[in-house]
Amino acid sequence: MAGAYFMISQTVNDGKKNTKYTDLKQLKIYTDSFFMFAQVNPSDSVSGFGVGSYSTDTGTVIENSLYVGRDTTFTTDPQTYRLNINMTPDGYEQVIPEITINDQKSKLTEEYQKVSIDSITPLDGVWKETEYYLLKGKDTARSTRTQYKAYYAGYFMYGHTYNDAASKIHTGIGFGTFTMDGNTKLKEMDLNSTYSIAVGQAFTIDVEKDGTDHYKQTIVNSDGTKSVEFYERVK
Repeated sequence: MAGAYFMISQTVNDGKKNTKYTDLKQLKIYTDSFFMFAQVNPSDSVSGFGVGSYSTDTGTVIENSLYVGRDTTFTTDPQTYRLNINMTPDGYEQVIPEITINDQKSKLTEEYQKVSIDSITPLDGVWKETEYYLLKGKDTARSTRTQYKAYYAGYFMYGHTYNDAASKIHTGIGFGTFTMDGNTKLKEMDLNSTYSIAVGQAFTIDVEKDGTDHYKQTIVNSDGTKSVEFYERVK
């Protein structure tokens, strides 16, 4: 299953009718042992993401989620899903025979197109952010959020949840393609995001690796501030 995949369609059967969605923007990445997906609805910017480990059996993928954020909620409760997989010439189809959607037991079918790029980089894998701050001159503004990031097969994605001043939960995501120049320079091209200002934009990022399981990234923003993020590899 290792690779990067765009979702082409999603069909929900609630036992009475099929409802098919083709306008949702979702990327899914499978590394050798972990998965992550990120989705945004362009019509309202409602976003969701999930991350976890997976294993395979004949015609089946078993996903064990670690963290899921969606709109104004998140959960760290472990969930296991058995996906019936049918490989296609362009990707695969997955079916979850029984899943609860909007408090209704449903059958979920998703069709994916493989978009993997032949690329191997030191950042390949799934990462969890351990620290984030905004540097403005000598002033440091720290922020608390939960963020995961994945790099694989030439594609990247991130997903985060955070609380605003009123303690309301928000979810944000972004995904696109990436390239690396050596081990210290990273370029991300954002294809879809919760944040419309980022869509279609390229970001040049300085990377500092600390062994194989930790790294720091720094983005110099247009106003001169610096966004600094620290990550550790999910194992």
